[in-house]
Amino acid sequence: MSTRHDIRFGDWTELQRDAKIIRMEVFVVEQNVPAELEMDNNDAACLHAVAYDAAGLPIGTGRLLPDGHIGRMAVRKAGRGTGIGGALLEGLMEQAKLRGHKRVVLGAQTHAAAFYEKHGFAIVGEEFMEAGIPHVEMAHSFE
Repeated sequence: MSTRHDIRFGDWTELQRDAKIIRMEVFVVEQNVPAELEMDNNDAACLHAVAYDAAGLPIGTGRLLPDGHIGRMAVRKAGRGTGIGGALLEGLMEQAKLRGHKRVVLGAQTHAAAFYEKHGFAIVGEEFMEAGIPHVEMAHSFE
């Protein structure tokens, strides 16, 4: 299903209200990540992306850290399988390129590794646990 997604990029001050709604629902409620682990001090330094559905409701989010890490990728249940996650990831990768990064890295939940591989990421490390969830480190270089 290919629909145009309204994705906004901005700092934490601009986008935290909408990003928090998504992250709390997906990570804290669905995946039982403790809220104090989910919200961290990195948010203030990141470029954030929030995707909105046709009704203007926040449906997905992600962030780009100053060092080129992409993180906190989350899509609410209603938006899964619609291309929103891919559009967010591609948007954050483009922002990283514009900022001069030669490579982006992320810690993917192991079950989502195939999603990232479709977007050119490769597993570069051993599986590790974060907030009780198995993850793998993945990287994508811009040629």
